[in-house]
Amino acid sequence: MSFLASVASFLGLGGEPSPPPAFLGEGQGSALDAGLSLKGEMTGEGDLVILGRFEGEIALTGTVRVGANAVVDANISATAIVIGGVVRGNLSAVTRVEILPTGSLTGSLKSGSLSAAEGASVKGEVWVEPPGRQAPSETTL
Repeated sequence: MSFLASVASFLGLGGEPSPPPAFLGEGQGSALDAGLSLKGEMTGEGDLVILGRFEGEIALTGTVRVGANAVVDANISATAIVIGGVVRGNLSAVTRVEILPTGSLTGSLKSGSLSAAEGASVKGEVWVEPPGRQAPSETTL
């Protein structure tokens, strides 16, 4: 490949489009790369991988993955959440929240299940209730 063809390819101006990162799955997600910062609101369907900084609100029907060097100041609502970096905010996950050894959560968490690896940090309130299970109703005797 010539030098100009390499530069054009690098800039996305020619040749075959580069495939999405393998950890996202084809057509199923988006990524906020390391070194990038974003403030705002994200809503929609699909998976999200955060490797940089995010501040705001996230509401997705998919899995949100926070990389080991990522910093997230946001309320997150998703099907599943995997934390490898720093997350500050309130989390709601339908199926599960997984906190990896490098992960840190400060805030409230409500999920169908929770797993925290040795070395993980959790500071806040935690509610774990499997999907479909109803809390007992209050009755007076």
